[in-house]
Amino acid sequence: MLMSNRNKVAKLHYLPNGFRMLSSGDHVLCAVSGEQIALEDLRYWSVEKQEPYATADISAKAHLAGGD
Repeated sequence: MLMSNRNKVAKLHYLPNGFRMLSSGDHVLCAVSGEQIALEDLRYWSVEKQEPYATADISAKAHLAGGD
């Protein structure tokens, strides 16, 4: 039986220019808003904090608040 990755949260390791999948899935959750982010739409994350962000604005605010 094939296991579906649909509607499953992926676990990722965030790198400076991409990410590596540790556990399969089709999306991650924004660390600030909790919004689902499809992997193909994932553009913003923190390597230091190892967390994803839904938008550039959220990413910038998290960066400023956290001292990255």
